[in-house]
Amino acid sequence: MDILINEVRLQKRINELAKMIEKDYQGKEIVLIGILKGSVPFLWELSKRLKNDVIMEFMEVSSYEGTESTGVVTIKKDLSGNIEGKDVIIVEDIIDTGRTLTYLKQNLLERKPNSLKIATLLSKPSRRVLELDVDYIGFQIEDKFVVGFGLDYNQKLRNLPYIGYIE
Repeated sequence: MDILINEVRLQKRINELAKMIEKDYQGKEIVLIGILKGSVPFLWELSKRLKNDVIMEFMEVSSYEGTESTGVVTIKKDLSGNIEGKDVIIVEDIIDTGRTLTYLKQNLLERKPNSLKIATLLSKPSRRVLELDVDYIGFQIEDKFVVGFGLDYNQKLRNLPYIGYIE
């Protein structure tokens, strides 16, 4: 495995994203919806840097088996709270095809939040099959299979403090 983004670059970029979010949501409470399981390290590091009041919610969705997207999005765990009238940011580890986030965005908009934005640590624009506006992007990367900092290969390697890739 090779390192794509080291720990120092990760932390620096998360600081920058937090400042952008604070500017956009000055004095507002934010509901961060982490998409389990991969987003947890990013969500945690991002939330620690925000001066806003933050509520954490989680959803678990599935669209992958091994290294390949199945193309079908399934909600395995839904929100425990109501987001109607709230400012919401979906926090994701990686966006590639855009299917999962397009589905989630539509699903969450039906719940009538005040606002809904998307923050992702990684984006693979070359893999997009659905157009998707992403408000906060940590890094745009090439089409490599990445692991670490929440990203997994069959549930393993999530605990790496950096992002590596497997050829």
